[in-house]
Amino acid sequence: MPIFEESRQIILDQVTPLGVERVDLLSALGRVLAEDVIAPWDMPRYDHSAMDGFAVRSADCAGEGAALRIIGCIAAGGSASTPVVTGCAVRIMTGAPVPGDCDAVVPLEQTEQVEGSVKILAPVQLWQHVRFQGEDVPIGDKVLMAGAVIQSPEIGMLAFFGKAVVQVYRKARVAVLSTGDELMELGEPPLVGRIINSNAFYLAAAIREVGAEPIILSIARDNRDSHREKILEGLKADALITSAGVSTGDWDFVLDVLSELGVRPIVAKGDGRAGGPKAFGMMGETPVFSLPGKPVSTMITFEEIVRPALLKMMGHHRVTRPRFKATLREDASKKPDKIKYLRVRIELENGRYFASTAGDQSTSMLRTMIRANAIAVLPKGRSVVAAGEEVDVHLIRGDAAMLEK
Repeated sequence: MPIFEESRQIILDQVTPLGVERVDLLSALGRVLAEDVIAPWDMPRYDHSAMDGFAVRSADCAGEGAALRIIGCIAAGGSASTPVVTGCAVRIMTGAPVPGDCDAVVPLEQTEQVEGSVKILAPVQLWQHVRFQGEDVPIGDKVLMAGAVIQSPEIGMLAFFGKAVVQVYRKARVAVLSTGDELMELGEPPLVGRIINSNAFYLAAAIREVGAEPIILSIARDNRDSHREKILEGLKADALITSAGVSTGDWDFVLDVLSELGVRPIVAKGDGRAGGPKAFGMMGETPVFSLPGKPVSTMITFEEIVRPALLKMMGHHRVTRPRFKATLREDASKKPDKIKYLRVRIELENGRYFASTAGDQSTSMLRTMIRANAIAVLPKGRSVVAAGEEVDVHLIRGDAAMLEK
């Protein structure tokens, strides 16, 4: 297993799901269910009509052109007021309960009404167009299992069974700390030699996309006291992500301050170019991710390392994106002793996936992350992966089913 993937697994082994909370139904959207949901009643709750038409006794409809006397009408939400005896039919609407005397529904378009009677124009099968009580979900059935991600269909199912409040895993509160005297806050006038703190906003957006709550801390300036103050503040959250300041220069304080505060180091720098984690540690049960400062490296490291960990903390079972094979359109070069995470554009043509480079792969080229919709993982041991070869890829935006040109 490549060192980068080993690092991810070590980190996943360290983090644990957060506690659970009860939220109102709509607030559960996108959250992970923390309890099994058992059907308290049948779905449907009663036998009902699947069509607008007439509820009949199928035996009365044998032969061609049977005529039955209409004795009433059952609207959705209503019920039969009189028994449906032999030779009679009752008008019925979609969703209305089928009278116990009837065993079929004839669609309106297969009938003809004449002076209080209905003529049946098509053969009638026993139980046609009748939906039976409990045929979808019987009472006592496990409707949803703990660990399910709640999307709109799950919301509808939970609402049907009266779940106004749902038990879900708690959202992670994630502090984001950028470091360095060269950084400016968003909104300040740009100055030569200064850089707007864009990493904090990328990370906050990525954290929100994954379903967690970002907390952007003010910038830690290049002195030990500022770092200590901001890191202590960040450690109050469920997780802390630092950006930059993790090398061995005179103004790189992050790792020293983390150590002084008692953060236990777990992972040092990985082997992935543009994506290896600089460091990872634990402060009690609080994970601390130390990311590189270059924006592209920050983005790829979050995608490959931090995102899976945050998902696990919020109860998700599937925490990495599915991988699939794609054919390179161009040669890709790399250092033979490194894994390379190539920013690519995936397209689906005639049932095959093809990967085109998103542009210059320098970690300073932020536009490539806009152009790319996937990451191709080029393994160690090769200096060139040739056009026409298949490589492992995973999407970072969009859906594989939507890539057809």
